[in-house]
Amino acid sequence: MSEGNGCSVVVGGTAGLGLRVAAALAERGEEVVVCGRDAGRADAAAASIGATARGLAVDLARPAGIADALSTVGTVRHLVVTAVERDPNTVREFDIASASRLVTMKLVGYVEVVHALAARMRADASIVLVGGLARDRPRPGSTTMTTVTGGVGALVRSLAAELAPIRVNAVHPGLIGDSPHWADRQDVLGATRARVPTGRLVTLGDVVDAVEFLLRNGSMNGANLTIDGGESIS
Repeated sequence: MSEGNGCSVVVGGTAGLGLRVAAALAERGEEVVVCGRDAGRADAAAASIGATARGLAVDLARPAGIADALSTVGTVRHLVVTAVERDPNTVREFDIASASRLVTMKLVGYVEVVHALAARMRADASIVLVGGLARDRPRPGSTTMTTVTGGVGALVRSLAAELAPIRVNAVHPGLIGDSPHWADRQDVLGATRARVPTGRLVTLGDVVDAVEFLLRNGSMNGANLTIDGGESIS
């Protein structure tokens, strides 16, 4: 990848929100490194974006290997970390292995990605992490999700203070109506739509737009931006 202006790195970029973010950045003329657990999927995602993208295997659940996995990345202009696994965990029936994996991915893995790339980031670089609405709207079964998304919210403030002048922000989406994950759950989509003040569900395009805003706006720093149509106040 070019060392000139630097590249954009999207971790969790092989599907859903991450893939849409990577494609949007490529459409702006940026060189993009698309990262996912599986090398084949990462390469396929990059190929679907075009010649300015390449794939890279990075597993956030194995943080000790992240630095080596990212060793071929050059100068970094933008970093977006979207990777997530859903963990429907409750306190009364607590799955330690599932919870530990998600905590490792979202907190240790996210930080290790930043640590591995920090020395190669431009002084005017920006980072966007992806959390979720569970941070503000816990529900039965969201024990781990609420904990880690709350941690992401605190993490961006700490990173922004430590990495200055590099900017660090987070976006916290509500239920994304056109996400492949919810395609077969019309009951959930309908119930959510009914309580959202805007009367519409969040779309992938809405969240991509928010990520791009946080990446480009030079005064956004240490912020947690909620994209939920007002669901968190309903």
